[in-house]
Amino acid sequence: MIWVVAILLLIVLDEWLGRRRKRHAPKKEYPLRQSNITLFTNGQHLFADYFLEIKKATHHIHVLFYIVKTDDISQQFFFFLQQKAKEGVEVRLLVDWVGGFRLSRKTIRSLKESGVRFAFSQKPSFPYFFYQLNRRNHRKITVIDGKIGYIGGFNIGKEYIGQDTDFGDWRDYHLKINGEGVMDLQTQFLTDWKAATAEVLQQETRYFPELPRGTIVHRFIATNGNGLEEDFAHLIRQAKREIIIGSPYFIPSKKVMKALIDALKHGVAVTILVPLKADHPLVKEAALPYFYRLLKHGAHIYRFYQGFYHAKTIIIDDDVCDIGTANFDKRSFFLNGEMNCFIYDRAFTQQMKHVIRYELSRSERLTLDWWKKRSVWERGKESISALLERWL
Repeated sequence: MIWVVAILLLIVLDEWLGRRRKRHAPKKEYPLRQSNITLFTNGQHLFADYFLEIKKATHHIHVLFYIVKTDDISQQFFFFLQQKAKEGVEVRLLVDWVGGFRLSRKTIRSLKESGVRFAFSQKPSFPYFFYQLNRRNHRKITVIDGKIGYIGGFNIGKEYIGQDTDFGDWRDYHLKINGEGVMDLQTQFLTDWKAATAEVLQQETRYFPELPRGTIVHRFIATNGNGLEEDFAHLIRQAKREIIIGSPYFIPSKKVMKALIDALKHGVAVTILVPLKADHPLVKEAALPYFYRLLKHGAHIYRFYQGFYHAKTIIIDDDVCDIGTANFDKRSFFLNGEMNCFIYDRAFTQQMKHVIRYELSRSERLTLDWWKKRSVWERGKESISALLERWL
């Protein structure tokens, strides 16, 4: 018991000192761009398109994922990257150190032998090992030939294409970018690649071809444990009629929670969509105290029950739609590296509202009556989750 207590104290001290002494990379707010944007909500459709574009690559393929597994879809992914590397295409694969923990040395060696340049992002080191272990690169970025980009919530694994029986239909949102915005995805990938490998490529013009201007105005924002809280609070404060939030985890900060309640008090309709199932311990329970306060002020909260809802979106009136990698939780606000796309286009916003209506048709509405009838076991898990919510 003494050893257990000592280790726990060491972890807490390491995390506290790390927060005080380690400096986060600043938030990067990219310029307004115009691109053509395609929305994917189904993993089968996304990866059919994604693999087709990879097979057509002629110059380079840059890929960053939070999670890459070793199942059939992952092996297919590796095969295509290796084939392109053997053809002479530059291939760089960056995977978060924790999200890629299942990748064996044999798999990594095979990738490298075929010509794929592989690196782990956010490898923890001493001092402040546990603090760094808790800060992940949660971005998912792909750039092909500097002309086509992908960003969103999907990772590489069978659950993301609906083949995991524990989760069933996996709902997520991913964007395909054609146009000016690709240069910002490229810049962010090369920034993360430099942080992981010390290789400096941001000034290499061969990765930044001339790009056409698309029809949809948007802006990318990359955060590293700072800045996202204020961005989300600012979005919420802009709302005049309606706020829609979709997220697999709902653990907002005080500032963001206050913005939501203020919006409700001013007559703004607030709809929140989360999964009924949980893919991590205690995350579902951690949301319930926040749901209670919002329900009391008239929010509409739904839990998706036909599969797993992993999408990340915020819709404000008919004016702004945010889709990206950030969850609506403290981990994304204060710890992880994230990248979000703020889209300023009424037609795209209407398309997203149509998608949300479909998700709500397969969801159950949460009520105050249900919350009051929670079991003792559920209340106990809530209490534990409240102590750990910053790291959930």
